[in-house]
Amino acid sequence: MRSISIFKDDEHEWIMMGRDPEKPDQIIDTNQYMITTPKHAIILDPGGIELYAPMLAAVLRHVPLENIRYLFASHQDPDIISSLGLWDKTLQNATLYAPWLWESFIRHFGMDNITYHSLKDEGGSLDMGGCTLQFVPAHYLHSSGNFHVYDARAKILMSGDVGAALEPISAPVFVEDFAKHVDYMRGFHQRWMPSNRAKMNWIARVKELDIEIMAPQHGRLFRGEAVQEFLEWFAALDVGIAV
Repeated sequence: MRSISIFKDDEHEWIMMGRDPEKPDQIIDTNQYMITTPKHAIILDPGGIELYAPMLAAVLRHVPLENIRYLFASHQDPDIISSLGLWDKTLQNATLYAPWLWESFIRHFGMDNITYHSLKDEGGSLDMGGCTLQFVPAHYLHSSGNFHVYDARAKILMSGDVGAALEPISAPVFVEDFAKHVDYMRGFHQRWMPSNRAKMNWIARVKELDIEIMAPQHGRLFRGEAVQEFLEWFAALDVGIAV
């Protein structure tokens, strides 16, 4: 599993993990993110159960196990959080931040030791000592209870399935030609995003944020002008249709 630093300053770092060439062909490729500060770390959408071993190995290359105090699940899908039962047996004194709506579902993955922190529909925040994370509502995109994570200091928005693309794991990390990249995104967004109203509410919300990098759960990351190109493209796209 590859691990790539996408932001780093004196107080904290964002690390992207994924692009695992050893994953089964039938399993969708996912991006996992870890944010570290001097004493704490959070793993965002830690992945499916099949990823647990390479994820743990990748994480331990960057931080000691006791620093992992937080997990985050944007929603309930297995590719996001089905590894929870294994993290639950590994971590001590950890807290999972996840939507209130999905608690009774997410607990099916196994959760005896980790504490569940229910995010209300309006979102919330987490102070990690070197940065404050904002949990941004993204309901119905595509899950009815869904959140993204914004870090104002790093100017990064972890955008879950918004911005996702289905393409080979050998693809570059960042979008280089937006017009060509659209072909990898269009079908996914039209099928999995059910509501134009929810889409426009989300766009209005994130336009108020200062975003340098938008980091989705699948595919390439958007940087600089590509972030605005995506927002304009997404606004014009008719979603909630079968293709």
